[in-house]
Amino acid sequence: MKEELSEFLKIAYKYDKVKNLEEAFKEFPVEEEWHKGNAENWLKDQKETYSIEYEIGDIVFVKENSYDNGQTGNNHFFVIIDQDNMAVPIENFGMLISSKLDKLKFPSNKLLEKDNTNNLKKDSIVKTDVAYKILNDQIIFKIGKVDIEKVEEYKKSFYDSLK
Repeated sequence: MKEELSEFLKIAYKYDKVKNLEEAFKEFPVEEEWHKGNAENWLKDQKETYSIEYEIGDIVFVKENSYDNGQTGNNHFFVIIDQDNMAVPIENFGMLISSKLDKLKFPSNKLLEKDNTNNLKKDSIVKTDVAYKILNDQIIFKIGKVDIEKVEEYKKSFYDSLK
C-alpha cells in the first residue's frame, strides 16, 4: 500500500472495501438505469462542456473496462470521494450513483437529489459501502459536482457500514 494514501483509503483497503469497476457494473446493471449506460442519453440536452481535470466531489460518467471475455461493459455515474496524493492524480476513488431509489432501504445508500450543481436528471442514491478504483482514462466526462459536506457525509456512512 502506498504511504501517501489518505486515512479513508487506508481504512477502505484494510477492510477490503476498494473494488474494481467491474463489480459495480455487475451489482448495478446499467440497463436498469434511466440512462441505460448511453452517454448520449445524458448529453442530448447539455450545452456545456466540462474539463478533464477531476477533483473530489466531481460526478463523472465512467466507462467500464473490458470483461475477461473481451466484451466491453456499459457506463455509470460515480462521485469522486478520494484521490491518490500524487501531483496529478491518475487514480480516483468513487462511489456509485444509481437512479434505483428502491435501494434507499439499505442504510449505506444515501439520497442525492438532482439539482443545478450535480446536473443529475433524476433523484438518485449514492452507494456508500464500497469505494471503486477509477482511472482518469476510464472517465468519459464530468457532469457536475457535490459539495465537500456531502462527500464527508458519504465517508461517514462508509465508516458506519464497517461497524
